Amino acid sequence: MTRVGVVTIGRNEGDRLKRCLASVVGGGRTVVYVDSGSGDGSVAWARSQGVEVVELDMTLPFTAARARNAGFERLSALDTGVEFVQFADGDCEIAAAWMERAERELAANPKLGVVCGRRRERRPGATIYNRLCDMEWNTPVGAAKACGGDAQMRVSAFKEVGGFSPDLIAGEEPELCVRLRQKGWEILRVDAEMTLHDADMTRFGQWWKRNVRGGHAYAEGSSLHGKPPERHWVREARSNWFWGLLVPLLALGLAWPTRGISSALFLAYPLLFWRVRRAMLRRGFAAGDAAPYAFYVTLGKFPQMLGQLKFIVGRIFGRRSRLIEYKLKNS
Repeated sequence: MTRVGVVTIGRNEGDRLKRCLASVVGGGRTVVYVDSGSGDGSVAWARSQGVEVVELDMTLPFTAARARNAGFERLSALDTGVEFVQFADGDCEIAAAWMERAERELAANPKLGVVCGRRRERRPGATIYNRLCDMEWNTPVGAAKACGGDAQMRVSAFKEVGGFSPDLIAGEEPELCVRLRQKGWEILRVDAEMTLHDADMTRFGQWWKRNVRGGHAYAEGSSLHGKPPERHWVREARSNWFWGLLVPLLALGLAWPTRGISSALFLAYPLLFWRVRRAMLRRGFAAGDAAPYAFYVTLGKFPQMLGQLKFIVGRIFGRRSRLIEYKLKNS
């Protein structure tokens, strides 16, 4: 057995799952696929490829974090000598040389708990929403605070912090990385191709839901680790409230006593757009990409604020939020 095992998760991913598993099967690696109630034959197909399958009990609330933990448990039972685990979502295809590169990085640095690379969108030119995802994932190379759902992790580090927080419906990877860094583990992003992701976002409503989920993650993440010195997602959460609620409330609420002068507060949004666009240009993005990115970042403050409100209301009434899915049901 190699030192690397694979855990991938999915539900009704169809051809995406086939590409994903084809990219990781072989080389003596143990591969575990965790299925969350697929009705498209994913379970049977995965088993036909010699992949170990875990079928989640869907009477319990589903989260990606819970699925990854279940996959890791099965992997650990099947291969007691596994040292590193490659996590991958079922809508991602692993680059040919990635796992060996990640394994070398982890083996060379005993303090390294997580290594990730460049996640790209499979069809960035298909829709503006796919392009936004591709830009979002182009983060700086080097020491990092967090990773995404596709990353290779040291098994001992993952076990030390107890894996993913299973109740989180979003933002579970950065939250895990917070706990890893608190234990002294390092996270590294290397300049290497890692995965091709298929967001399949063709509608504005999908983009909106994805941002609602992001806002929920900011609220829950800051509630868990918002205290100094971490201040996890506190700035992002405050930004959502400021731009998504406070500015429009002040502009409209003060319109009568100020005889409409308060409407000038809406001019702050073009300023935000300009700041984001300038930041993207400085990072090397083309003007044709920086402008739409800045527009959607500005607009995204509103659904993200709603996501935070959803978390707070649920917390007040003692209800955990259900999964916020943005992909079309027939994807």
